[in-house]
Amino acid sequence: MSSLIRAKKENPSEPPSLITLPEDVIFDIIARVSRCDYATLSVVSKHFRSLVTSPELYPRRSLLGCNEQCLYAVLYNKKTHDDRLYMLRRKTNGNHCLVLIPSLPAMPSNGKYVAVGSKIYVFGKIYEHYNINMTLSAVSIDCKTHMVQPLPSMPIHLIARAAVFMDGKIYVTGYRDNNSKKVMMVVFNTETQTWEKENIKLGMNLGNTWPSYAVAMGDQMYVTDCQNTFVYEPKESIWDDDDMLNLVKWKDACVVDDVLYYHDYVENKFRMYDPVERCWGVVNGLEELLAKTRLSRWAETVSDGVKLALFFGRVKSCLYGKGITDQIWCAEILVERDQEGEVWGKVEWCDQFMIPGKFYLTKFLGVMI
Repeated sequence: MSSLIRAKKENPSEPPSLITLPEDVIFDIIARVSRCDYATLSVVSKHFRSLVTSPELYPRRSLLGCNEQCLYAVLYNKKTHDDRLYMLRRKTNGNHCLVLIPSLPAMPSNGKYVAVGSKIYVFGKIYEHYNINMTLSAVSIDCKTHMVQPLPSMPIHLIARAAVFMDGKIYVTGYRDNNSKKVMMVVFNTETQTWEKENIKLGMNLGNTWPSYAVAMGDQMYVTDCQNTFVYEPKESIWDDDDMLNLVKWKDACVVDDVLYYHDYVENKFRMYDPVERCWGVVNGLEELLAKTRLSRWAETVSDGVKLALFFGRVKSCLYGKGITDQIWCAEILVERDQEGEVWGKVEWCDQFMIPGKFYLTKFLGVMI
């Protein structure tokens, strides 16, 4: 496809041979092209632009099994004082880069983000002059078109603290006010695009904890404040604690094949937790990558269910507990278990992104498109 584009530029009067093919064949060829090349294809001709922007393109990609993982980053710009969404643009020669999506508005400050399929759901939370304002705001972003769709308002005013997708539903946990003893959970059904009628009160006394991270493993949800981990069983509406998970202060984790992974930047180890074996371990084979993360003060893992990506950065300074950085690294890792049960990681690529300005790192997400 790249040689075809070069031929078009060098001989604009000579139509590419691809144009002579039947329309369905052309469409199938473009559907098989990596999404990162669509921006280049769209400037070749009006015909290609219409095919790239066709609403039938992504269903065809899905039918052909050409879906691919796309990574997004939510960054807070210290200069403009807003959260904006960036997309990781992959290049065939490496040198991947984070690109601002200008068509999308600023995101809710300190919002909670959940990736579901090809969509990103955002549940807003706004801080203003150090006073916490609760919100009913909820929107979804279609990553195929980068269009924002308002969702029905949350059934109660909530200070969202954690959100996780599980079995077709998004569970949003938070507080009715600034009192951590009034913990509530609301549930959004992604299939019907509606909120469940009943608000679920947490069945455990969480004390003064402020749960900030959540993952789904199997048919259970795990919520932590980096000190204590609580487990929720949706079918029985039962909360419990997990002594094994409490042994490690995990955060910014992701799940691949029902195994939890996260980077422990304090000890600079890539840790894993198997809920079936109920044991902690480390991922082997990542010595070169860990040499790069040794000076990192933050790291976050993201998954599409098959691979995981580790985002990390060199923090220049801190403000209100957040790291300010102008450089972000990303490594894509394939994890596999050998015959002895040991988990090994293979780094498929690792790149550094230089972004002008100073940023707080808000959230990283993986979607399938």
